[in-house]
Amino acid sequence: MASVPEPWTVLADVLLQREALVCRLAEGRPPRDFAGLFVGQDDLDRILATLPGLDGPAVERVAAVRDQVRSDVDRARKNLEESLEGGSRFAVLARSAGLSLAEAEVLAVVAAVELAPARQRLVAYVQDSVQLPQVTLATLDRIGAVEGVAPDSRLRRAELVDVGSTGPWATRTCTLPARVAWHLTGDASADPDLPPGSVRVGPHGDHGGAPERGLLLVNGGDRESRLRAVEERWPGHGRLLCSVPESRVQWAATVREATLGGLVVVVDLAAPLDAAGRGAIARADHLAWVLSSRPELPLESVPPVPWREVRVASGEAGADDWWRALGREPDPGYRLDREQLRLVAAAAGAGDGGLPPAVRRVAGGHLDGVAVRIRPRRTWEDLIVPPDDAHQLRELAARHRRRDVVYRQWRFPPLPSTGTVALFAGPSGTGKTLAAEVVAGELGLDLYKVDLSAVVSKYIGETEKNLERIFGAAAAGDLVLFFDEADALFGKRSEVSDAHDRYANIEVAYLLQRLETYDGLVVLATNLQRNIDQAFLRRISTAIDFTLPEEEQRRAIWSRSFPASAPVAELDIDFLARQFKISGGIIRNATLGAAFLAAEDGSPITMRHIALALKREFQKLGRLRTEVEFERYFELVNRDADAAPAR
Repeated sequence: MASVPEPWTVLADVLLQREALVCRLAEGRPPRDFAGLFVGQDDLDRILATLPGLDGPAVERVAAVRDQVRSDVDRARKNLEESLEGGSRFAVLARSAGLSLAEAEVLAVVAAVELAPARQRLVAYVQDSVQLPQVTLATLDRIGAVEGVAPDSRLRRAELVDVGSTGPWATRTCTLPARVAWHLTGDASADPDLPPGSVRVGPHGDHGGAPERGLLLVNGGDRESRLRAVEERWPGHGRLLCSVPESRVQWAATVREATLGGLVVVVDLAAPLDAAGRGAIARADHLAWVLSSRPELPLESVPPVPWREVRVASGEAGADDWWRALGREPDPGYRLDREQLRLVAAAAGAGDGGLPPAVRRVAGGHLDGVAVRIRPRRTWEDLIVPPDDAHQLRELAARHRRRDVVYRQWRFPPLPSTGTVALFAGPSGTGKTLAAEVVAGELGLDLYKVDLSAVVSKYIGETEKNLERIFGAAAAGDLVLFFDEADALFGKRSEVSDAHDRYANIEVAYLLQRLETYDGLVVLATNLQRNIDQAFLRRISTAIDFTLPEEEQRRAIWSRSFPASAPVAELDIDFLARQFKISGGIIRNATLGAAFLAAEDGSPITMRHIALALKREFQKLGRLRTEVEFERYFELVNRDADAAPAR
């Protein structure tokens, strides 16, 4: 059983039939195989007879034919008007775009021709050219609906019909974008010309009427919290989430997709809109638009349409968010905003399901390239420092671990934030990096050692951007940020004598502000504490001075520097600890160097190998080698050149 044609196709067919009758009966034009390819004598006579300016004899015949089918056209037009209140795809689209009856009539004709080859052949006959199978502006003018595709019409504003931009006005064709054709045939696939990453969320189509038109500015908080504010503003309506379209084609696809689906368009902004974007939004005023951004938009960048603004507070995820995303109570050890929680839930679903690895994965992806991830492997047993320093390090870990109890449960004021900043100062090789790794391991966190070469830039403002990327990625608080050689970034501000001084001071001021708002654990390591700006020192929660180890500590470091599986022979650890007042870093370098010397000799590690390795370490430091220190090994290490190692 054949399906009943929809009213919009009936009207299109009636109008095309009328124009075909006019051409055949009133104008006497027969179908021709090569219509439009050349003009013959009979063509010329017919053209002259139908030109309205000449009042030719065919004018009255045209009017007579139109009068004969007027009742059929009026009935089809009325049926279309009544159907626009219904639930068909065509009707819903017309309401979403805010089309007038004339504009709906144009859409019906253009769409019907686009979807049927038979109508295209009929149109080619009506337009007397096999080269014009699509409806032209002249044909729409004959139908009496050309105003429906005027440049400022709703059809054009909603990007539902394209009009050719070249050639004479009368022969410019009106075409249906492919996405509209697919929609009318029942396919809801997204427009391929949408900005990359665009996502449709929620119901698609006419659900409870079109969303209230207008422009809403949503700023502050995280992206997920801003989207929640949009959902609360238009409950039950679908949304099109996209970045800023980068071309006229992408803007058109965005407007068209939102019109077809009755969607609220949410544009996520990283920078204020340009003139093209403002114009596109102002032109498509039949839609509900949202401009979502972290900062407030400058007023001059807001499109020239009525707008309202919503400020979203920093949206830390609550218990409902945790249950919705992960099906569990919030973990007090993680301070996640809603956007971070959404990403954590995705990472937990893709991995082993554990929460800590998922949180670390979310933060780590943004830090690669500007920081080196160190997965803690060493423990308190590997860290040999004075007892008081070890106690301070344990207190540092406890301060970070128990901040929820102190700040949330006991309600101590976080001044200026709940974050913890530690300063490790002391000579190179005294264990500052190792201590940071051990603290991170105690907390079960990854340690990210900031790569200054990737952060510091000679270009003005770039250093701050790189640092913001670091602090922003680490905002979940589930990692330890470690700034080695911190005085390079946190150094003292100086008197301003040139532009370089001024911008260097700006960097320091930025870091001061950023540390005040960061809620995680930051460790600053420096060889020269006196070079750190005093303003930073006031923000330090824990300061530990790392000094050169004493004899007892050196003995422990020497003993633990040799793995149990390493072959050693007659090592005088007491002699080494007593004679050489060096740092733990130098001791570890010397033991490693001795191991390579012994491996080349094919023998166990001996005192001779260690003495030679110490010689190399002293040479690197520019330190004198004295007989008092080396005693019986002095002659060996004081030679100008060593003999080739025995094999």
